[in-house]
Amino acid sequence: MCGFVGFLNETADADYNNKTVRAMADRIVHRGPDMDDYYVDDDVSLGFRRLSIIDLEGGSQPIYNEDKSKVLVFNGEIYNFQSLREDLLAKGHEFYTHTDSEVLIHGYEEYGKDLLPKLRGMFVFVIWDKVEKKLFGARDIFGIKPFFYYIKNGTFMFGSEIKSFLSNPRFEKELNRDRIPEYLCFEYIPSNETLFKNVYKLAPASYFEWKDGEMTQGKYYEMEYSIDESKNLEEWEKIIAETFRDSTTVHGIADVEVGCFLSSGVDSSYVVKEMSRNNKVRTFSVGYEEEKYSELKYAQEFAKTAGVDNYIKKISADEFFEAAPTVQYYMDEPLPNPSAIALYFLTKLASEQVKVVLSGEGADELFGGYHYYKDPLNFENYQKLPLGLRKAAAGVAKNLPRFHGRRFLMRGAEGIEENFVRNNYVFNHDERDAVLDPDIPAENPATFTKPYFDMCTNVDDVTRMQYVDMQTWLVQDILVKADRMSMANSLELRVPFLDKEMLKVALSIPTKYRVSKEQTKIALRGAALSQVPEKTASMPKTGFLTPLNDWLKRDKFYNMVKEAFTSETAEMFFDTDYIMALLDNHKNDKEKNMKRIWSVYSFILWYNKYFVEN
Repeated sequence: MCGFVGFLNETADADYNNKTVRAMADRIVHRGPDMDDYYVDDDVSLGFRRLSIIDLEGGSQPIYNEDKSKVLVFNGEIYNFQSLREDLLAKGHEFYTHTDSEVLIHGYEEYGKDLLPKLRGMFVFVIWDKVEKKLFGARDIFGIKPFFYYIKNGTFMFGSEIKSFLSNPRFEKELNRDRIPEYLCFEYIPSNETLFKNVYKLAPASYFEWKDGEMTQGKYYEMEYSIDESKNLEEWEKIIAETFRDSTTVHGIADVEVGCFLSSGVDSSYVVKEMSRNNKVRTFSVGYEEEKYSELKYAQEFAKTAGVDNYIKKISADEFFEAAPTVQYYMDEPLPNPSAIALYFLTKLASEQVKVVLSGEGADELFGGYHYYKDPLNFENYQKLPLGLRKAAAGVAKNLPRFHGRRFLMRGAEGIEENFVRNNYVFNHDERDAVLDPDIPAENPATFTKPYFDMCTNVDDVTRMQYVDMQTWLVQDILVKADRMSMANSLELRVPFLDKEMLKVALSIPTKYRVSKEQTKIALRGAALSQVPEKTASMPKTGFLTPLNDWLKRDKFYNMVKEAFTSETAEMFFDTDYIMALLDNHKNDKEKNMKRIWSVYSFILWYNKYFVEN
């Protein structure tokens, strides 16, 4: 795994361009501490930091084609590079390394952008064509690897992390205040914008070209469901098992040792069992000193049954809070998911022994693992009632004190676009307006997810929810913390569920084999039973538990957050009386406000890192 940076030169001063691109690359040294290299000509400057995984001696970048008319920088892994290499060799291309990176530049020579559908892997890359004076770049279909770019007044720079831009004198660092409302609702920005003005994200399954001062973008893949009702559950379980075995095999390709993360759930356990069939695998688990929030005993029990070594880390409250500012710095943008901090410690633990790990991200989105995917099935009969009647019931319920079924009545009157968004906002629409400084405009958050729902109107609501999650939550939250936290500790994280061939299967499985009123990930759990104990295969989805709810009531941590909530930074953006009431009511057990408190606190930590200290 690696990181790269680059920019179009605005001056002929070679010394300036060299120093600038090196400074940008130094900002992301954590992505590639093994070596660095650069390419600078009259038009473009490229920098690369390498974490050596494949072809340890010969795989340095930038990489060139035969006549050095094209230059590549690349972050990721191409799992089918060997077959692509054979195809390109047969067509007359000459290779000078054994790395997967080189198939990209020769593949682009041969196929242009038609290379992209042929790739199986996680990737972002940029190719500079010296003859045509053109930049070409692309991102994998899931958005596993990040790509950011900055455009303003003719300045164009790009890289694996936003923080690299800070070392370019032409980067004008400005807060994108208008996007704060979306952050408070979703805990991320649900668009191609970021919290830095004029900094954007290239969308998954997209490519770009930059020529003559203009950037054009396009999609090379569209995710579409094509449900196959002809197979029964047993047949689907067999297909998943065979496809996943192949996926873990190709994801295990490396010239260094590959380890695995292990939690109590079926996803990571399934990964471990497949990886340990032919290899001795080291596994890594993390939990908390508070046993009731820790999954470590389940992970250790499974490791013993599976016959794999398991290394653990117990996180204390002091360690958690001490790491929080560092985590927000590495994130580039604020991300208040508490599991990100646990992941930071987990990747740190693993990086002490291996350079690559496999993890279970993506299984829930592809195969129907979240409990709220059951909601459309539970609402199915109720929503047959006239809408007017349901709205009237919702209006009455809204004005009554909390009672069992109140939330059901209120949500039953809404369309899926309104009641879906992660099943509940961090701050809902009204709360968001109350917490924010009144001069920050706020749109209805449902407007950001509705376009994705509109893209899949031909399938049922369960499937639509999964589709939207794959386009938003997976890309902007799950994969962001996976990439940033692993790279913060110079560790490559691979995700075999998020594989091109696994996706083909997932997009064909009937809903009844994904989710029922009683169970989630039905077919996947059945496939896993061939490898893991029934207890593990049927383990309910819990999410990553955290004691943060309790820690925020302790005086030490309450006062730490209080200091932030009453700071000058807080006063710039929030109604400090409102956020202090959230904190006080939580401490006094009047309300459960952990997610809201941590969302505001994470933003303040992030802002201080990037706009006060830096």
